Amino acid sequence: MSVRDFASRVTSIATLAEPVRRALYLYVVAQPEPVSRDQAATAVGVPRHVAKFNLDKLEEEELLDVEYARPAGRSGPGAGRPAKLYRRSSREVGVSLPERHYDLAAEVMAQAITQADERACPITDALRDAAQEAGHALGMQAKSTSGSRLSRASAVRTVREILASQGYEPRDDGNEMSLANCPFHSLARAHRDLVCGINLNLIASMLAAAGATGLQAELRPSPGQCCVRILRTKSAPER
Repeated sequence: MSVRDFASRVTSIATLAEPVRRALYLYVVAQPEPVSRDQAATAVGVPRHVAKFNLDKLEEEELLDVEYARPAGRSGPGAGRPAKLYRRSSREVGVSLPERHYDLAAEVMAQAITQADERACPITDALRDAAQEAGHALGMQAKSTSGSRLSRASAVRTVREILASQGYEPRDDGNEMSLANCPFHSLARAHRDLVCGINLNLIASMLAAAGATGLQAELRPSPGQCCVRILRTKSAPER
């Protein structure tokens, strides 16, 4: 998660700390149809101008979406201007501290289950392949953004950026790169071997796809960190 994205998410969630605004949000998202300012103001028990200000703030933070429509039964000339209606936004907002990415683990596992069923192969093989595919996709995405002809030093910087974006918190540690955070922490506590395998296959595949020659992922569990460390070989660039 970038600093800008983190700040945006925190700001959006903090918007709901104000009691009236929170009440308006909870009312709107509980309704089966979009609601007007008058409906929201009446339901929450605040003046219309107060409802308007807070609903528009929720729209500004992309927590609510809006649409315009005339009241039911009114149409044609003299029906008045369309009313502004509010409904739940499709935007997903979440902040976890430390950062977690259980959605990525879920994608890998769902893909593995699908592959195991389609190919009639062991789930462990499918899980390995799915983790490698996810890592390859991350590496290729970063490579396409940074350019296809990366220097070794640029490739290492790209790797750090990828790992940071997925919550691994990379740290230089001499000739190694430690990962100070496991984005699948709760899963790893309950299913350590399975999750460590996902981490290793995902990161190794990502390194290869990003063109990070001279970096090698190895399982090396350490308390309070991800089970994977990235070793810098002799062919790797200097910092």
